[in-house]
This record gives sequence, structure tokens and C-alpha cells, in this order.
Amino acid sequence: MTRYKMTMAYDGHLFHGFQKQPNQRTVQGTIEEALEKMTKGKRVVVHGSGRTDAGVHAKGQVIHFDYPDKAGKVIPAQNMMLAINSQMPTDIVFFESEIVDQNFHVQYSTKGKWYRYIVDQHHFTDPFNRFYTGHFPYPVNVELMREASKDLLGYHDFSSFAASGGQIVDKRRTIYYVNIDQDPDRKEIIIDFIGSGFLYNMVRIMVAALLEIGNGKRPVHDLKRVIEAKNRQEVRGTAPASGLYLYHVFYEEIPEKYRLDHKIY
Repeated sequence: MTRYKMTMAYDGHLFHGFQKQPNQRTVQGTIEEALEKMTKGKRVVVHGSGRTDAGVHAKGQVIHFDYPDKAGKVIPAQNMMLAINSQMPTDIVFFESEIVDQNFHVQYSTKGKWYRYIVDQHHFTDPFNRFYTGHFPYPVNVELMREASKDLLGYHDFSSFAASGGQIVDKRRTIYYVNIDQDPDRKEIIIDFIGSGFLYNMVRIMVAALLEIGNGKRPVHDLKRVIEAKNRQEVRGTAPASGLYLYHVFYEEIPEKYRLDHKIY
């Protein structure tokens, strides 16, 4: 068996999330079906770096799988990528492939993840962007959001930002970097988060809280209180899945420019 590590992008709109589920179209299930055809009926299990929810997109999701060698011959990584891409629907594409050691695990070998959230600020929902942004048509002060985002940096218990249904008991994580940009021409706000890991719906809940601060519904440093409360009821909102992208997965140390001492805007 040869272990392949592959990086992919997908449009999550028509997928019921990454994780394989009965009678649902999922990213994992789609890839495994293709691999089963390639192996002529042998099951190949696909492991993902994380489980994106229904409607969430990926620019840099990473998977690994063990593929049976044919007569002792190993398929080169580039050929494997070409073969899988030929089997993929148009809403999935692989763009990096390499052969890795059997000790590598796509989930447990990670050093951190980068998520991006895109907020559409048009008054009415843009019909061409409705599946790729989260709509928030209310006025916001981006400078207040930037100031508030500093309170997320560091090592905290993020229980207040974890949706019910998550199975992880230890909710302590480190947020290394937050960046908030505004594109006035497109009427979009782009929010980037880099952290050691993220809890179930954590990014979408943080985005909801930051938008409430930008809109004046919360004091600028209210996130300090919310973190200390360790209570999900302190932030009841969750930004829509459509605006969330798994942007990059780090397997080396987080670059210094994204560490805690880096300016966030």
C-alpha cells in the first residue's frame, strides 16, 4: 500500500458536508466511489484534515489514503492526481499530490488551519453570490471589528464559541492570527482566522459575534467577557455556512508572520 497526500478545492454548495453519510452526496463519499472504480472494487478509505459542514467550501482541504500497489509498482503522485481528477465532478479538483510516509496522518499531523469567511454587505442578497458568501446587509464599523478581534488572539477555552453537537471535550485552542479586510467595490468583508485548530462551528460563531460588535450590538471588548463565561448562550448567532472556506492546512510550523506578535490589520 502506498499513502498519498493530496490537496483539493471544492464548491460545498451541493455537498452535504465532507464526511461520508448514508444516502447523501458528500465529498468523502464522492472520492471513495471514484477510488473504488479505479481499484476495480477494492474499498479505499479517505481521511480528511477536517470535516467541513454542508454548504462550506474548501480552497485547501487535504486528504490522505492508502492505495494498493499494482504488481509491486507504485503509481507516481502526479499520475494519481490526474487519474482521480478524471473521475471527479466539476465541483471538486485536486491540485497537489505527493507520496508520504505511513506515519503521516492528515488530521493528526496538522500544525494549524486557516479559515476564511466572506461577508456580503449588499442591501439585497446577490443571486450570483448567495451560495459563496454570508449575507449581512447592516452597517458595520470594520475598525471596531479589528479592535475586537485582538481579544480572540492567544490560548483560550473557546467553549462559548462551540456549537452543541461537537464531540471534542477539550475546547482550548490557540488563535494565532486574525485579519479583517473590506472591499468597498464588491461590498464584502473578508475575515481570516489562523489557529491551532477550531471547534464545531467555531469560526462561524466568531464571525457572528464580530459582526454584532461592528454593528454596535455589543461593546468592542465584549469578547473578553464571552471567552471567560465559557457559555455558548453568550453568542447565539452563527454566520451562514455559505461564506466559510477552509483556506489552508499547515503541516509545518505556522510562519512567523502569522504568529501572535503579528499586527492583525
